[in-house]
Amino acid sequence: MKIVACLKQVPAKDSPLRLKEDATWIREDDLSYEINEPDSYVLEEALQLKEKHGGEVIALSVGPLRVQQVIREALAKGADRAIHIQEDSRSRTDSYYSARLMAEALRQEGFDLILAGLQSDDIGLGQTGVILAELLGVPHASIIMVVQALDGRLKVKRELEGGWFQWDEMPLPALLTIQSGLNKPRFASLKGIKTSKSKEIRQFTPEQLQLNSAEIPEGQRLRRVYIPTKTKKTEFLLGSPREAAAKLAEKLRLVALQS
Repeated sequence: MKIVACLKQVPAKDSPLRLKEDATWIREDDLSYEINEPDSYVLEEALQLKEKHGGEVIALSVGPLRVQQVIREALAKGADRAIHIQEDSRSRTDSYYSARLMAEALRQEGFDLILAGLQSDDIGLGQTGVILAELLGVPHASIIMVVQALDGRLKVKRELEGGWFQWDEMPLPALLTIQSGLNKPRFASLKGIKTSKSKEIRQFTPEQLQLNSAEIPEGQRLRRVYIPTKTKKTEFLLGSPREAAAKLAEKLRLVALQS
């Protein structure tokens, strides 16, 4: 079974957050980075499936050169090789564009199963994995708590709302987005760290994947990042429920325009 583990590098939780002068993003020079927490469960699940059923695990990541820190960590824990799509422009790394890059790389690679984190710690949209499945035309399921491989098919347990769960079966190839807490991520061994240095990291650029970012519609645009001003102000909206709702809607519209 060829399993792809999608990994993202995100700012460490204890990193100081300071805004750039133009307020377009945070100052990245002040940050330290780590693997996205849900993706650590992705990697562990991929490794456990490989140990049970054989095959190989491929770590896949999109981002600048620094994301190889996460890739090396995955290789040290047991991934067989890696794919790094080098994309340095933060303005182009929305969910759709990232998924397009990964989809093009995986079409060349081939796969049986793709595992992705439910969402990222920095943006938290929870869209990239689902979009990737749609671009590749494979079935997908989200918020996965249990994965069982059964003769070319998968049996998965999904977390629903209100404490409910759902068991479902699906064919391979497929994509799953993994819920945090699915397993217990392992630590890299000394032997794993040494052998990781000789493992292959296949690198691509968007141009090598025949993707011109200028030709891809901009799915989202980040205009301004700011720290909310702490103020204390209470205003009562008087009138009938219909009148109060109309006043509230107008105030929310003005706030949205100001931001």
